[in-house]
Amino acid sequence: MPTATQTAPAPAAPAPAGRRRLPVPDWLWAALLTLAVTVFRAGTPQLWRDELASWEAASRGTGELIGMLGHVDAVSGLYYLLLHCWVSVFGDSAAMLRLPSGLAMAGAAALVVLIARALFDRRTAVFAGLLFALLPAVTRYGTEARSYAFVVLAVTAATWLLLRALERPSAWRWAGYSALVAVSGLLHMVSLLVLLPHAMIVVLRWWRGRRSRTVVSFAVAAVAGLVPVVPLVLLGRRQVGRQISWIDTPRMRDISGLWDNLFASPLVGLGIAALALLPLAWPRGRRPAVEVMLLGAVPIGACFVASQGSSSYFIDRYVLFTVPAWAILAAAGLAALRPRAAGAAGLAALVLLGAPDQRQLRTEQAKETSDGIAAARVIAKGYRPGDGFVPPRGKLERVFMIDYQIAYYLPDRVRLRDVFAERSAVASEDLFPVECKQPESCLGDTKRIWLVTRDTGDNHDPYNRLPAAPKKALKDHYRVASTTEVRGLHVSLLERVK
Repeated sequence: MPTATQTAPAPAAPAPAGRRRLPVPDWLWAALLTLAVTVFRAGTPQLWRDELASWEAASRGTGELIGMLGHVDAVSGLYYLLLHCWVSVFGDSAAMLRLPSGLAMAGAAALVVLIARALFDRRTAVFAGLLFALLPAVTRYGTEARSYAFVVLAVTAATWLLLRALERPSAWRWAGYSALVAVSGLLHMVSLLVLLPHAMIVVLRWWRGRRSRTVVSFAVAAVAGLVPVVPLVLLGRRQVGRQISWIDTPRMRDISGLWDNLFASPLVGLGIAALALLPLAWPRGRRPAVEVMLLGAVPIGACFVASQGSSSYFIDRYVLFTVPAWAILAAAGLAALRPRAAGAAGLAALVLLGAPDQRQLRTEQAKETSDGIAAARVIAKGYRPGDGFVPPRGKLERVFMIDYQIAYYLPDRVRLRDVFAERSAVASEDLFPVECKQPESCLGDTKRIWLVTRDTGDNHDPYNRLPAAPKKALKDHYRVASTTEVRGLHVSLLERVK
């Protein structure tokens, strides 16, 4: 024991302010990792038709865009307006068109960590952040010029605010939740299905605490969030025939296909399914595991049921907003493994299972199999001022948007006249131009025409994808001077018969 003459050791001097190292929050490194993963070679895959639709819509003036939304694609209107503002500042390269989605996924990753930390523990939160960032589906839609990554962000943020409001209710938190419900619905109406598991979580929490005020607050906030979406729902119902008529009514066997596509990797999807069941058998984490399971499973089940009616919505990207819940649940399963090293090994195994899909997602053909760049290069090389252009726009062909594919990759110096467009898409307030009723009269004195059609493998007739009337007009007045085959496309130069 120290004697009376001994003095206690002096406390260590505080480190100089310049040497202090603040810990990096878990949510921040998860966001940065997700952003790094999504921006890596994001501009390499060629734009596919849905992204081309986003580019074309965002390239219009604000008034022209709003006019188009009154006739088609109103459900994507908020995203188009955001992308319009973005490209006006940062340009419309493939990488820049996709960067907003990467940023949205990064924000969602931060919220995944926060939710996992609040419901489980730090170990689960770390696993959730890593797993979410490295999922092939996050790369797939974090590098997509569509609204789905924004929907994931909005729904995950709404879930986070709901949990915060349930723990410590306040008017500001409920107002924020209501606003995020509205944003989610305006970005994609199917995302409103998340209100079902949200309501179930509220009821489960109420059952434990019997605070009726919580139920009332949730109901008021949810209804207030739905109000701004009602006009969009009514307008979207009028446009549904053009938007999603191609989606088939699902059967039970389609659920497994949706699950595989939901994670952009069948093997990763299988691993997630196995790990997601573990927390339900973990006594310490069973309650939060049930809540997270509701967030993941209920919207998919509700979408399946709703799709049995006149319109089907059962497609993986429409329920992509459930992926954060599955990532958290799988992370809780990894955290429950013993010994603790087994959790890290399980995460590494999942990442390795998804590695081939990650590589494929960064190839030029990841999204679009036809080579629009090569086709545009052929046209640019042989271009002469005054040349015309004919893409197939039959009812079954125009959805492939070959006209926008070529237009996007052509250099600015190449200006082709769309021969059979009687009125442009902008003038007709639509995604597609109005075709000539009398194709022969629209040919004018055009001496050369570039005809680009899909290579369907059935024959080498360059006219084979055209409707009968345009095909006849071209065959009567032009001859095929040359045909160049690129991946997935025929590029033919037609010259007028003298």
